[in-house]
Amino acid sequence: MRLEGKTAIVTGGGSGFGAGIARKFAAEGAQVFVVDINLEGAQAIATEIGGTPIACDVSDKTSVSHLAQTALSQGPLDILVNNAGVTHLPGQLEDITEADFDRVYHVNMKSVFLTAQAFVPHFKKRGAGAILNVASTAGISPRPRLNWYNASKGWMITATKAMAVELAPNAIRGNAINPVAGDTPLLKSFMGEDTPEMRAKFLTTIPIGRFSTPEDMGNAACFLCSDEASMITGVAMEVDGGRCI
Repeated sequence: MRLEGKTAIVTGGGSGFGAGIARKFAAEGAQVFVVDINLEGAQAIATEIGGTPIACDVSDKTSVSHLAQTALSQGPLDILVNNAGVTHLPGQLEDITEADFDRVYHVNMKSVFLTAQAFVPHFKKRGAGAILNVASTAGISPRPRLNWYNASKGWMITATKAMAVELAPNAIRGNAINPVAGDTPLLKSFMGEDTPEMRAKFLTTIPIGRFSTPEDMGNAACFLCSDEASMITGVAMEVDGGRCI
């Protein structure tokens, strides 16, 4: 019960890593707002864990403002997890469409800016808070043909460190986790095609020999957002089975 008495928001909580984080937080005693653009997915996870579903497009300022109003009207917030993310399909960097670039930019990067605007003043007023950004090993060890996705996650890592150093005097911590490829709905998009051969190729880059799981991310996120990590800020923890060694 490391998060007993705490309230958390998990964006992209309706599936994949976000669902794993939401499940772990609830199991450790937190009240969780399961936030997703797919309300049906958010409702399913929220029903499972006893949380509260909220529909939100994290790339849209009005939608994020509504999220903040809804969540904060129910009491103080302790933890914000920026997990929602997208990628473009593999391709030569000059061939990725502007529409695909804009989508990656808005969901992976602008969303972190918008949630900071919405929730950092609340954390400052309370003199406490934990922000966790779900980045990627792609931000420090880029894979070819995923250039603009890689860049968005590198941005997120830098943003996390900048948050940490600026917000530390307010007793607000900012950390990130860097997952390796996981068996989630995004896996096919990373690989371009989901075949046994392509999976085997990806696995050769992970020394521990398996994909990451939502449970792996939940465990790492729980630690970094708990009081056990009260001296840890500005970290981008690799949860990657050794890929970045």
